[in-house]
Amino acid sequence: MTAGPNRPIYLDCHATTPVDPRVLAAMRPWWEENFANPGSVEHAMGRAAEEAVEQARALIAELIGAEAREIVLTSGATEANNLAIKGAARFAASQGSERRRIVTVATEHKCVLESVKALADEGFEPVILPVDGNGLLDLGALRAAVDGRTLLVSVMAVNNEIGVIQDLAAIGTIAKEAGALFHTDAAQAAGRIPLDVEEIRADLLSLSGHKVYGPKGIGALYVRRRPRVRLAPLFSGGGQERGLRSGTLPAPLVVGFGEACRIAAIEGMLDAGRIAGQRDRFLEALRAAVPGVAMNAPDAPRVAGNASIALPGGVSAQAIMAAAPMLCVSTGSACSSAEVEPSHVLKAIGLDESRARATLRIGIGRFTSPADVDQAAAMLGRAWGAAVSGTGRAAE
Repeated sequence: MTAGPNRPIYLDCHATTPVDPRVLAAMRPWWEENFANPGSVEHAMGRAAEEAVEQARALIAELIGAEAREIVLTSGATEANNLAIKGAARFAASQGSERRRIVTVATEHKCVLESVKALADEGFEPVILPVDGNGLLDLGALRAAVDGRTLLVSVMAVNNEIGVIQDLAAIGTIAKEAGALFHTDAAQAAGRIPLDVEEIRADLLSLSGHKVYGPKGIGALYVRRRPRVRLAPLFSGGGQERGLRSGTLPAPLVVGFGEACRIAAIEGMLDAGRIAGQRDRFLEALRAAVPGVAMNAPDAPRVAGNASIALPGGVSAQAIMAAAPMLCVSTGSACSSAEVEPSHVLKAIGLDESRARATLRIGIGRFTSPADVDQAAAMLGRAWGAAVSGTGRAAE
């Protein structure tokens, strides 16, 4: 969103991204001209919708180096994560497997952590590993935790708050050496860093449409075909998506997701270079406006658009946001930001409560302009100055 008089500046691209106009154009005919159910293959409109869905599935698969038939369409990454973790565990249990350990990381998205913890009630053993001050998993600790009892290792590719990139290839290798499945939540990684399911040895990988400039309400789970990964479905229905995810497919959303993945495959790395420049410009301007501002997890590899920043002076991030209402940033995950307690991610990397409460998550994206980042830094500077001086609301 371009900055302008009385228009908000959007720097929250980890929460969601704007729909690319090209994606919107691709979706529109499937609402207005051919609204058929892609399962209605008895007639021409239904067959056309089915073909469009399958073309989109192929584009989603291509982004991660998979086969189209390995893509299971879902409502989003939360559902994909639940299906991967609970589905793998329940299928293994139904086959009498003695592997009961599920290993994950303290900084995972809440839907992963809660899925893993919920399986304890079904006789599984959750193991939640810590991270270092840069949010990175210690591979030695992972190797010690993964053994012949381990069914599944689930590690997020890119953290949704601090933007750090885990060493997926090394993690996948450790899981494979122990005979365990490897799942990664790649919602924040797709289109931002190169992803290849063969290179990282993933068995299961979750994606989300609205993190790659596509629509909300659509996602996907990659499920390896060779060697075949078997899952138990989460709910019953008409047997769509190879019986793993029943329900009518929303053809416009699927088409939009496919188009977003097509664009990301072509332009993602070009985007990353431009976005990194915008982030650096923003940080330079912010450091001039707010002396002492610090980056969280400063030494970790991170995606181009992320900046997790801690403001000095004992001022809470909530107060800063209230003082700059036309600036759209966040204090952490959109799924956790309503909570009173500081983010579990910031706690996990060792931030004390004061610094955690002073942290803002900045997410710069494809459509962020130089004017946006300049104005955002100035707005934060004014808001911070007003807060530390006790004058209250900053002028816009």
